[in-house]
Amino acid sequence: MNFTFSEIDALFQMYLMPFFRIGALFLTMPVIGTRVLPARSRVIMAFVITIIVAPLIPQQDAPPILSVFMLGTIGAELLVGGAVGFVFQVVFQCFVLSGQLIAMKIGLGFASMNDPVNGVQTTVISQFYLVAATLLFIAFDGHLVLLELVVESFYSVKLGDYGAIEFYAIAGLGTWLFTSALLMSIALLTALLLVNIAFGIMSRAAPQLNIFAVGFPFTLTLGMILIYIGLGGMLEYFERIVGDGFMFVRNMVN
Repeated sequence: MNFTFSEIDALFQMYLMPFFRIGALFLTMPVIGTRVLPARSRVIMAFVITIIVAPLIPQQDAPPILSVFMLGTIGAELLVGGAVGFVFQVVFQCFVLSGQLIAMKIGLGFASMNDPVNGVQTTVISQFYLVAATLLFIAFDGHLVLLELVVESFYSVKLGDYGAIEFYAIAGLGTWLFTSALLMSIALLTALLLVNIAFGIMSRAAPQLNIFAVGFPFTLTLGMILIYIGLGGMLEYFERIVGDGFMFVRNMVN
């Protein structure tokens, strides 16, 4: 079989450009883009997905593969895929931050453990919420929906069009992150605030009472009970937070 350079160039452009966008997604998105999964496995998965979806997406003109302009196109493709994965990293950080707020309030802020996903130290409550959110994300096929959105982006975001990424809106996700985390934990924080107020009144009424010896175990026990009760409403918060993330990505790539 004989191939001309133009045919090889067209073949590379057909598979190479989608590979960079999908590969950037797999390197940054939750679940698949974590440190638990080796980078080599993620690259292989991105390559297999690219082979499957490349014939299904519209073919677009790209610079010659041996030109300087190709570097800019590759950088833009990495930005598009990485931006989508980063948005959902922020989505998952809502559950981590909510766990941090709760842990600090019930006295478990010092109980930290290594997070194998991000490679940092987080509280045990944050780790619990993160694992629960990850399992729900996989159970509802969120990773497949995210991949579908990236594949659909090839119809609306042209090759090398990094201008489609609204970087200011992505930076504004920080406000949404703190708001969503606070709304998720506000009921528990309010209940614990009332408990602390009650203990403050008790310490004034009975100064001889060792409020630290009594208040810490009571607050910890009550906090764990409230976390257990609040698990019934976690699915509703999960659907709302992840739904907002999917809506943001859909508006960004369409």
